[in-house]
Amino acid sequence: MAQNIVNALTVDVEDWFQVAALAGSVSRDDWPRLESRVERNTERLLAMFEQTEVRATFFVLGWIAERYPSLVRTIAAAGHEIASHGYSHRLIYDQTPADFREETRRGKAILEDQVQQPVLGYRAASYSITKASLWALDEIAEAGFTWDSSIFPVHHDRYGIAGFERWPHRLETPSGFDLIEFPLTTWRIGGIDLPIAGGGYFRLYPYWLTRRGLRSVNRRDGKPFVFYLHPWEVDPGQPRVKAPALSRFRHYNNLGRCADRLERLLQDFSFAPAGEVLANHHLDPAPVLPEVVHA
Repeated sequence: MAQNIVNALTVDVEDWFQVAALAGSVSRDDWPRLESRVERNTERLLAMFEQTEVRATFFVLGWIAERYPSLVRTIAAAGHEIASHGYSHRLIYDQTPADFREETRRGKAILEDQVQQPVLGYRAASYSITKASLWALDEIAEAGFTWDSSIFPVHHDRYGIAGFERWPHRLETPSGFDLIEFPLTTWRIGGIDLPIAGGGYFRLYPYWLTRRGLRSVNRRDGKPFVFYLHPWEVDPGQPRVKAPALSRFRHYNNLGRCADRLERLLQDFSFAPAGEVLANHHLDPAPVLPEVVHA
């Protein structure tokens, strides 16, 4: 096991019908009427994490938290970090700044009310902070988040900022706020940054390739990686919907193999919540409290 470096294990808590790949086939108006599988799938992940004695960061969608508050409390009670995945899973660049501000603060408030502690981490729906939506970093910082994990340093049709800094770091937002960014992990091969952070890539690549890439990040680069997946990715029995071929492939590919691969990953690497990993690398995500001046 590559134990010298502790990596960030993260889960984006959303239901199968809320993903961007199916957005053109599943109406938001139908969400409340569709079969929800997020509780059972998240509980399966929690059981896997308990068995392997690892803790993770759960980026919870506000829409989910409103409907399943006991799930959020169960995650927190098991010692995992609660972070925000926004409220409605709308892509940032499809929103106005005012809309994004409202939904970002709404999602944060719901979670903080449920766990009765500050929620400091944020991840955008489908990693939709791009060059066109960097303004969102101001809103994230102003809402009270101290760290973000939304930027993927790759080329992609829906997300990504190619050439962006690959490792956790402090950045200055467009309006001058201080924010820690934990970018999604890439494996640099011959000058190309290959996405290796999890999700659909974890299901697409053979496991040996994922392991090799992540070990390279730990051993060659000497850096922690951030790994992500969704509860629906360990659920091969979820409903199938009609969608364009590429969207169906992105969503349904290798769902039956994901759980077994995840179990191997948890044995092969060391993990902790993202907030702890950042603190271990001198990027303390704790909020900066105002200095008290005594008379």
